[in-house]
Amino acid sequence: MDQASKDLRLDFFILFSSLTGRFGNIGQADYATANAFMDAYANYRNRLVQLNRRHGSTLSVNWPLWRDGGMGVDQEREKMMTQHTGMIPMRTQTGIRALYQVLVSRNAQVMVMEGNLAKMKQKMLSTPAAPEPKVVVKRPESSASGVTNNLLDQVQKALVQMMSQLLKVKSDDISLDVVLNEYGFDSITFTQYTNMINQEYQLELAPTIFFEYSSLESFSTYLIQEHQAALASKLDVITHAAVPMPGEEKSKEVKLSGKRQRSRFVSAQTLPVTKSNPIISEPIAIVGMSGAFPMAEDLKEFWSNLAAGKDCISEIPKERWDWREYYGDPIQEANKTNIKWGGFMDGIADFDPLFFGISPREAELMDPQQRMLMTYVWKAIEDAGYSAQSLSGTKTGIFVGTANSGYSGLISRAKVSIEGYSSTGSVASMGPNRMSYFLNIHGPSEPVETACSSSLVAIHRAVNAIETGSCDMAIVGGINTLVTPEPYISFNKAGMLCEDGRCKTFSNRANGYVRGEGVGMLFLKKLGDAEQAGDHIYGVIRATAENHGGRANSLTAPNPKAQAELLKTAYTKAGIDPRTVTYIEAHGTGTELGDPIEINGLKTAFKELYQIAGDSDNIAANCGLGSVKTNIGHLELAAGVAGVIKVLLQMKHKALAKSLHCETVNPYIQLQDSPFYIVQETKEWSSVQDAQGREVPRRAGVSSFGFGGANAHVVLEEYIPKVRERSKLAVSPENPAIIVLSAKNEERLKEQVQRLMVDIQEQPFTDKDLIDIAYTLQVGREVMEERLAIIAGS
Repeated sequence: MDQASKDLRLDFFILFSSLTGRFGNIGQADYATANAFMDAYANYRNRLVQLNRRHGSTLSVNWPLWRDGGMGVDQEREKMMTQHTGMIPMRTQTGIRALYQVLVSRNAQVMVMEGNLAKMKQKMLSTPAAPEPKVVVKRPESSASGVTNNLLDQVQKALVQMMSQLLKVKSDDISLDVVLNEYGFDSITFTQYTNMINQEYQLELAPTIFFEYSSLESFSTYLIQEHQAALASKLDVITHAAVPMPGEEKSKEVKLSGKRQRSRFVSAQTLPVTKSNPIISEPIAIVGMSGAFPMAEDLKEFWSNLAAGKDCISEIPKERWDWREYYGDPIQEANKTNIKWGGFMDGIADFDPLFFGISPREAELMDPQQRMLMTYVWKAIEDAGYSAQSLSGTKTGIFVGTANSGYSGLISRAKVSIEGYSSTGSVASMGPNRMSYFLNIHGPSEPVETACSSSLVAIHRAVNAIETGSCDMAIVGGINTLVTPEPYISFNKAGMLCEDGRCKTFSNRANGYVRGEGVGMLFLKKLGDAEQAGDHIYGVIRATAENHGGRANSLTAPNPKAQAELLKTAYTKAGIDPRTVTYIEAHGTGTELGDPIEINGLKTAFKELYQIAGDSDNIAANCGLGSVKTNIGHLELAAGVAGVIKVLLQMKHKALAKSLHCETVNPYIQLQDSPFYIVQETKEWSSVQDAQGREVPRRAGVSSFGFGGANAHVVLEEYIPKVRERSKLAVSPENPAIIVLSAKNEERLKEQVQRLMVDIQEQPFTDKDLIDIAYTLQVGREVMEERLAIIAGS
C-alpha cells in the first residue's frame, strides 16, 4: 500500500495493528510479529515524510479485541482477559470515538483499550516490548509435569477413598467425571465430605464448593490449582508446575527481550449514561403501588411491621385447615407433616364481585388468587392517581406471578356442581386476562410461573415489553395464597420447610423456610412519560435480568456461577458504579447451604464489577444485606415483588429494616474483603457519593431464584424529584377547592372519607397541596354512584 501510494498527496496513512504487537500472545507469535512490524513501519514512514519521500502523517493503532469484531474469543477467555488485564471487549462507539482522538494526537503509534484504567496501565508498564522481539518459549520439563500428574493421581485416589467410605459404595463404582449428586449427595453428605477433606488436608473449604465443581475431576483440579502446597505436603510429593484449569492453555513461560518502548495510551472507560449510549434503555418509573401481607392489610401497616422488626408468622388458621389433623411424622406416616406455621393474610375470601361485573356465583368458583389480583391491580391504578376509564383502549400490559393455588381441589371435595365457568375460575391465565378485559386495555396480559422467581421475572418481562414498545405502561406483581395442606406435606418431605416456622436467613440456625402468602402490584411507566405527566414516583428501575442455572448439582440446587452472571448482566446494563449500590434484598430463604451459595455469587459478581470500576483493592463494607422473608415468610410466587416493595419503602423512609433471626451468622458465609454486611438492626440508610464526590441516589438490588433454576434480579434507584413549578392558582377561603369522593354505596363512601382524613392527618400536607389533592380526586378517580363534594379553603 505504501509503495503504491508513495506519489499521492495523502493526508494520513493509518495502520490497524493489534495489542499483540505490544504484548505478544501465546500461540500467536507470527501474528504478534506482523503487528509489531506495522508499528515499526509507522515510524519508518514518518521519517520518509520528513525526507519528502512520502506525504501525510503515519499512525499505527494497537487495537484490542472488539465486541462486535470478526475475531472473537469464547466467554471464559473473555472473562479471564478482564480479570488479568482489566480490559473488556471494546464497543463500537468507543472505538470510533477513540479513532478520532488518536488521529489528531500526531503520534506514530497509539494503544487503545477499554475497561479498568488502573489495571490496564499496570499491565502495560509491567510488560516489556521490543522493536525486534526475540521470543523464547520455555515449556515445563517433562519431569516436573510428571510429578504434578502424580500429585493429581494421588489426590483423586484419596478423594475416591473418602467418598467410598462416606457413601458406603465401592471405589470401583466411582467415576471421576460423574456429577456428584448422581451418587446421592445432599446438603448433609456434602457437609460431611467437606469436613473429611478439611480435616485430612488442613483446609477451610465450605460445602458450597461442590456447587461450582460438581465432579471429582473438576474438584481435584481445583484443589491442586488453589491448594497445591497443602496437598503436596500431606502426600509427600514435590511439585514444580501448576495444573491448568479446564479450558486454560497449558503452562508456558514467554520471555520477550528488548528495550521498553514508550507509547501513547488512550483509555476509554465506562461511558456515562446518556440517551445516545445504547448500553441501557430509559429507566422505568414505579408510579403506583399496592399490596397486603401477613399482619398487614396495606403498605402503611407493612412498613410499620418492618420498621418495628415484627415477626408476622403464626399458626395455620382454622379457616384454612386444621393443622392438627395433618400433624405427625412425615417419614413414618403418609399425608402427615410436622409443620404448623405460616405467614397468613386476613380476608383472602373478601371480594366485591359486582364491582367488577362478576356474578356472586361465578366469584365463588374463582381461585382466590384471581380475586385478589383484580382487587390489587385496581388499588395500584388508584394509587398511581389514574382513573380506570383513562386507561381504556391504551397499550397497558399486565404481568403477574400467579398459578393454580389448589382451590379447584377444595371445590371438588365440597362436591360443588361443575358450571360453565368452573374452568375459567381455576386457570391461572384468567387472572390477568379478566383485568385486561375489565379495563379494556390492549397490552400483553400474561401469567408468569417460574416458582419462587415468578413476580420478579414478571417485572423483567414487563420492562422488556415497555422497552420494545409492546406496551406503553404495565401493571406487574405477584400473588401467593395458601389454601390447601398438600404442598405443605410435599415440601416438608422434600426437606424444604423448617419445623420452628422461621426463615433464619444468614443464620447459623438456618434450617429451611416457612411458607407465606401475600400480594403486591406495581404500576410502571417510562421515566420521561411519568415526569411529563407529573406522576408521583416511588422509585426507578435501572435494569432487570433473567437467566437459568442450567445443569446445576441437581434440578432444585442453585448455581452460584449463574447467579453471579445474572448480577453482572443486570449492573452492566444499568450502567451505574457498583460502589454506589448500598443494599441488596437477598433471595435468602434461610437454608444452611443456599444462603452461602447466594453470598458467594454476590461476592464473585461484585468483585468483578469493582475491578471494572477500577477499585478492587479498597473495599469497604457499605452494602447491607437483608431478607423480608425473615418477617413474613417465603411468599413463593410473590416473593420477588415483596422484596421490591420493601426496598421502595426503605427508600421512602431512608431507613434499612432489620433482618430478623440472625444473631449469629452462618459460618459458611464469609463476608470479609467484600462490600457486604448483614443488616442486623434497623438503621438510617445513608446516601453515598460517587468518585467525583457528588451525592448519588440510594441504589439497591433485589434477587429472586426459582427452585427450578430460573433466576431474576432487579436494580432499583431512589427517585430525586425535580423542582417543578407549582400552579399559580392559590387556594384560600375566598378561592376554595372542590374535594370530591365517590363509591359504589354509602358504606364504602364513608370508608373513603375515613381514609382521606387519616392521610391528611398523617402526611405533611400544607394548604399549597390542596390544589393537587383536588385535581387527583377529580381527574384520577373513577366516578361512582354514591358521591360527596366538599368546598374547602384550607
